[in-house]
Amino acid sequence: MSAPLLVIAAGGTGGHMFPAQALAEEMLARGWRVKLSTDIRGARYAGGFPEAVQREVVKSATTARGGMRAKLAVLPRILIGAMGAWRSFRKDRPTVVVGFGGYPALPAMIAAWGMRLPRMVHEQNGVLGRVNKVFAKRVDKVACSVWPTELPKGTNAEHTGNPVRGAVLAKAGSPYIAPGDYPMSLLVIGGSQGASIFSDVIPKALALLPKALQDRLVVSHQARESDHEMAVEAYAELGIRADVRQFFADVPERISNAQLVISRAGASSVADLTIIGRPSILIPLAIATNDHQTANAAGLKAAHGAIVIPEKALTPEALAKHIGGILSDPDFAQSMAAAALELGRPDATNRLAAMVEALSKETSSE
Repeated sequence: MSAPLLVIAAGGTGGHMFPAQALAEEMLARGWRVKLSTDIRGARYAGGFPEAVQREVVKSATTARGGMRAKLAVLPRILIGAMGAWRSFRKDRPTVVVGFGGYPALPAMIAAWGMRLPRMVHEQNGVLGRVNKVFAKRVDKVACSVWPTELPKGTNAEHTGNPVRGAVLAKAGSPYIAPGDYPMSLLVIGGSQGASIFSDVIPKALALLPKALQDRLVVSHQARESDHEMAVEAYAELGIRADVRQFFADVPERISNAQLVISRAGASSVADLTIIGRPSILIPLAIATNDHQTANAAGLKAAHGAIVIPEKALTPEALAKHIGGILSDPDFAQSMAAAALELGRPDATNRLAAMVEALSKETSSE
């Protein structure tokens, strides 16, 4: 008897592909065969998947780009992709199909739904993405990274957390050094979209802090290339030690060393903060689809593990008030770190894998 087959349907961005990769690695370790169903664009993000994962590229499309002619071609392309996935499933019937969102997941999920195969989706954000929203009530299970997640009534959902990379897990629950009378690390990770506002506002906010506090700060600031010079000059004028780069390869290490993190509220960033356990000030990206970053931050805010500032309310004065409040109160900072850690799900990959195996057993016994 051949090993059970898991088909992972994912694509679009790293946000979809990274947790999919984590599940693929775990299921291979558990003796399953794994196949990735994606489109040409999604395949570009599949370089980190183990070689043992079979890649199956299908046709798909989105209405989010292109003119009217491109939009008219979307449905035919998706249907062609779904037929291709259906033929593949007929030849090698999947034991379970798991969708991670993104329009490249559509063909395999449509085929799985049509064939009534055991199926589930994993949502990375606090609001269902377009594709996962379509299938939320058409799958056996919905695995949620963020809790609570906005879901349609009647959805069979479970809180698993968001799988993270090994470098984050290596720092899981590492001891937090509360603010004090010594050099303190402030980490700023703005992401690729809209990070310019961080380079503008954060140095202005730090300029409003007491000089004694400024002198103890050591800043790591992730800035866009176009903002690099501006940020470097701003910190230099304040006399604040700052490492300004477009990309940090060691973000988990820097989170672990930080007394405070200022960040967007992307799903991966929120997961990293909760698994390592650090106080944060989150500024959700205002243009995020369905305001999902605000939803991502809701759990941390409710648990008092983070302070959330809407982008429209982000002023130097408001930010300085919160930075100073956290870095001047060790007990408050410590309680925020503990609250963030309490929400962490370092076993998210194992939880997802357990859901897959449970689903395969439930359906095989019916």
